Amino acid sequence: MAQAKDDIVLSIRGMCKSFGRNRVLDHINLDVKRGTVMGLMGENGAGKSTMMKCLFGTYQKDEGKIVLNGREISFSGPKDALENGIAMVHQELNQCLERSVIDNLFLGRYPVNSMGVVDEGQMKRQAADLFRKLGMTVNLTQPMRNMSVSQRQMCEIAKAISYDAQVIVLDEPTSSLTVQEVDKLFEMMRMLKAQGIALIYISHKMDEIFEICDEVSVLRDGNLVMTKPTRETDMNELIAAMVGRSLESRFPPVDNTPGEPVLSIQHLSTKYAPHLQDITFDVREGEIFGLYGLVGAGRTELLETIFGVRTRAAGRVYFKNRLMNFNDAHEAIEHGFALITEERKANGLFLKGDLTFNTTIANLEQYKTGPALSKPKMVKATAKEIKIMHTKCMGPDDMISSLSGGNQQKVIFGKWLEREPQVFMMDEPTRGIDVGAKYEIYELIIQMAKQGKTIIVVSSEMPEILGITNRIGVMSNGHLSGIVNTKETNQEELLRLSAKYL
Repeated sequence: MAQAKDDIVLSIRGMCKSFGRNRVLDHINLDVKRGTVMGLMGENGAGKSTMMKCLFGTYQKDEGKIVLNGREISFSGPKDALENGIAMVHQELNQCLERSVIDNLFLGRYPVNSMGVVDEGQMKRQAADLFRKLGMTVNLTQPMRNMSVSQRQMCEIAKAISYDAQVIVLDEPTSSLTVQEVDKLFEMMRMLKAQGIALIYISHKMDEIFEICDEVSVLRDGNLVMTKPTRETDMNELIAAMVGRSLESRFPPVDNTPGEPVLSIQHLSTKYAPHLQDITFDVREGEIFGLYGLVGAGRTELLETIFGVRTRAAGRVYFKNRLMNFNDAHEAIEHGFALITEERKANGLFLKGDLTFNTTIANLEQYKTGPALSKPKMVKATAKEIKIMHTKCMGPDDMISSLSGGNQQKVIFGKWLEREPQVFMMDEPTRGIDVGAKYEIYELIIQMAKQGKTIIVVSSEMPEILGITNRIGVMSNGHLSGIVNTKETNQEELLRLSAKYL
């Protein structure tokens, strides 16, 4: 028993945190063992981010203690945590993109020689040695901007290791990675495990949890409701622990009945790279049309071109036999088109505004009384969307930045629904969202299709694209490589089509 106790590198005991009346963490107890991967799951708003922020000193906990290597610790902030052996690789990487890889590695702690001048030779030697240990080949002098998301992520992991981190937290690390990049990340994680480093892996992707994690803990409504070795649990038990009920199926029944073709894309090509080449397809009224492809295949570019925010070189878009070659987003919105972007924080939300502002901003004309905006009308509309979307918040005047990622996504849905669009395009609508919220969004998508809305969904998750669509168009290197009926296809066929033009 003493041996097992020695294995525990990080121990959290009785951690509590409240914001006003809202208790976000309620007496959390968690042990993380040396040389293991601990999966951390929970719905959006369950308290995962708050728990990590308390660990790193971004928030000060109200009660409880954190013990690292048998010593009670309390950090003043992330830098303090990093210098004491706890590091975090965030989902949204916070790097200086114009600076080199070396600069990003040593930022805030440049080594100096005896004359007090930055020792660039030492930096290069240390960095080269570090990447060699990790089995990575990296151009150390190139700007971070030139690297892929996965390479930048690896650099963050390398930075954590350079601080002799004993615990590394990975927050949704695979949300923007290809299958091959995920394999590479997992390979690195196994290498770190072998070196005795403990990893906390936050993810919504169940298959990944079972592949890479030794143990899994589940948070629900601020309580730690389950901790088990992954080999002793299964997907249904995890889902039940997360949402408090069993989701027999991950996807609701797709019982919409598509009508006649109403949206027609004809010979669409783009002027600037990444190029789209001669894309032609139709989407029916009340149909959920999926777009699948590998990262860089041109799915996002296709939605942006239809929406008028990317320049066409050729081709036409028709809706109900009317030409819809939009020149900007405003024109598209006025004609009943809506677009949910993949990067919700960058271009889907006003982070300094409240829920009312973010819900009503795209539809202000509706909330006027005479020439002036009516605050009661705006609040009423926001309250209605909060109810429809089951958004977890205190009320319409909550700041949007205080909500979890999944609840922010629900607000974006609510914003567009207020405009009652006819064509609804969604780019990775459930990225970074937990299984319970995903199910609600799937139900919403199917419900909209039943109301006759035409829906195009981009998703990188193959089970998702097969679980909620009627037909799937597969993109490959800027070409539409094929269209398949969802009920008549499988994962192998989608992968084959996605590699057709590579």
